[in-house]
Amino acid sequence: MVTIALAKGRLAEKAIELLTKSGIDCSGVEVDSRKLIFYDPTGEVRFLMVKPSDVPTYVDYGVADIGIVGKDTLMEANRPLYEMLDLGYSKCRLVIAGFPTTKNGARLHNKRVATKYENIARNYYSAKGESIEIIKLNGSVELGPLVGLSDVILDIVESGSTLRANGLTILEEICDISARLVVNRVSLKTKDKEIKRIIEGIERVLEVEK
Repeated sequence: MVTIALAKGRLAEKAIELLTKSGIDCSGVEVDSRKLIFYDPTGEVRFLMVKPSDVPTYVDYGVADIGIVGKDTLMEANRPLYEMLDLGYSKCRLVIAGFPTTKNGARLHNKRVATKYENIARNYYSAKGESIEIIKLNGSVELGPLVGLSDVILDIVESGSTLRANGLTILEEICDISARLVVNRVSLKTKDKEIKRIIEGIERVLEVEK
């Protein structure tokens, strides 16, 4: 049996759609159910519905063989997983954003960074040789610069409309984000045929949908 950890919400809906097209019967999986474990009719595939940030943990510890989650979550968790596929959906960008200038026209110094991605922020600025103060926020991070809590934010953006609505702009682009398929390192050896069959099925779907 192969166990797949799915991130609850929109990511799970897209993952189930993709898995179904690849030939896996996901008809019994209910995204909005209170149940957390589902099986395909053959009993060969088990699905775990988990919080997005927990997907890398379940896969790393081998509770799940495969995980489908956003690249941002993988970067933040920094677990030793095999990233096998870029699934190409839930696309967005990871950016630094803030006011373009201070009141006197000088560029803001990136000292206080509001974000839920503490590890990404620390690693990004460390690589640039800059020391920062990280302010952990779990929601509405755009509020940070507006009330003077932070100089900038580090967050994911899709259209950027929320930033513009609050007078903020993208100052730096860190990387592109999308849903990724990751595999446990041991599982790739012990369940090689089963996992490769799933991956190859998904690859065929992605190729057709290009």
